[in-house]
Amino acid sequence: MNKELIISMKNTFDNIVHIDSEIGIEFWYARELQTVLGYTEWRNFTNVIDKAKEACKTTTHALSNHFVDVNKMVNIGSGTVREIDDIKLTRYACYLIAQNGDPRKDEIAFAQSYFALQTRKQEFIEDRINLLRRFEARQRLSSSESLLSKNIYERGVDDSGFGRIRSAGDAALFGKSTAAMKAQLAIKPNRPLADFLPTLTIAAKNLATEITNHNTEEKDLYGEEAITIEHISNNKAVRGMLADRGIKPEELPPAEDIKKLERRVKSEEKKLAKDTGFNR
Repeated sequence: MNKELIISMKNTFDNIVHIDSEIGIEFWYARELQTVLGYTEWRNFTNVIDKAKEACKTTTHALSNHFVDVNKMVNIGSGTVREIDDIKLTRYACYLIAQNGDPRKDEIAFAQSYFALQTRKQEFIEDRINLLRRFEARQRLSSSESLLSKNIYERGVDDSGFGRIRSAGDAALFGKSTAAMKAQLAIKPNRPLADFLPTLTIAAKNLATEITNHNTEEKDLYGEEAITIEHISNNKAVRGMLADRGIKPEELPPAEDIKKLERRVKSEEKKLAKDTGFNR
């Protein structure tokens, strides 16, 4: 997401904020939020709101503190008005809605950071979006590696074999072993290499793993040797694609420990819920 788009979205979101005059907190109307999040149908958006409410129920924060049903009069043309249902939402409620929205929408990706931050400074929003993109990439890699582990177990490969296959893939992608990459990036031996890789490299590892999953099933590969050859080939292909763009994955600098990022995101969520609320 480029800087110009982020600035444009920030201005759009800023324009729909309201202030509760009685308790002095920011709030948003659900129907206005629906529009800026790219949902054309209210019934589709209410499904997302319902998921957000369920997420709120799992916390110690009362649902009524963050989602307040209201009625509004709207102009439907020719001087005619009618009453419609709406919901007043705290910043935390908006954040939960964004967390449960369609992640393919740029508006959703932006909203997750916009509502998580008490500050409105664009550069902080931009930084957090980049961090969350990396977090999401790491989760996708974990899912594809879990599927690979399951696939190869069914094809005669045990846990040790899975480790060797994954290490062989790393060697093909980076041009050096997993252990050598950990030493280069000052990563403890017991921590996964992917927890410290930048988003681009995580995505590269994921692409190679997804291809291995696909071809293992399509070609009905069996045994450690055949699947290792396949995984090496796919990682070499991805490395070649990066090289064509002037990128050497082993030369990219390390990123923040993904576990620290996860803890910070969870801490922000708790602070956000505590600091907002119509009945605080």
